[in-house]
Amino acid sequence: MAENPAYVSIKDWSEDDQPREKLLFKGSSNLSDAELIAILLGTGSVAISAVQLSRNVMQDANQSLQQLGKKTLKELMKHKGIGQAKAVTIVAAMELGRRRAMEMPERIVKITCSHDVFKILQPIMGELMHEEFWILLMDNNHKVLEKHQISKGGITATHVDSRLIFKKAIEAGAVAIIMAHNHPSGTLKPSTADRDITSRIITAGVTLDIKVLDHIIITQQDYYSFADNDILS
Repeated sequence: MAENPAYVSIKDWSEDDQPREKLLFKGSSNLSDAELIAILLGTGSVAISAVQLSRNVMQDANQSLQQLGKKTLKELMKHKGIGQAKAVTIVAAMELGRRRAMEMPERIVKITCSHDVFKILQPIMGELMHEEFWILLMDNNHKVLEKHQISKGGITATHVDSRLIFKKAIEAGAVAIIMAHNHPSGTLKPSTADRDITSRIITAGVTLDIKVLDHIIITQQDYYSFADNDILS
């Protein structure tokens, strides 16, 4: 049987077409980060393919999706071949990935140590350029019932409302909470404000018989636990 003259072997596809075809034939898990980004970009420029342009973008981010997620539109548009529309597409994709990570897994997560908290909340706040304050609400068995963002911006006593924290805890039927916030600077040392907020919320919890189990400071790659360091007071 003669070959179909319209058939083109995969090896002969253009570099721009290969990522899309690889995804169709082999699944998305078989594509590199750069190839997935190339699909988002769609096209490169006259001088460079979408795949090579995406490789340049990833190289600029040290081959890290976390670092890519921190890139601003202006920083992405420094690459020749990436205009506003393509930069917006990349930023939107990174934000969708972050939001997906924010969704609680279907199974109930049980907290057994501070690192469990880090695994849950690092994808949410670890790479943010601003501070956020979150709480995990738990039952008697330390299973997570809900998680909530309490404040966004600078973490000070005026931004962290203990009434809101315990209102959510009571509504969820929680008997314990864990607090967490991020330090965009990367430092893990608790500030005086961090300590003051922790003491104030612990005191309020005693009145309501809701125990504060820990306060976690999260950075992109590490964390600090008040409980592990015996300063939970």
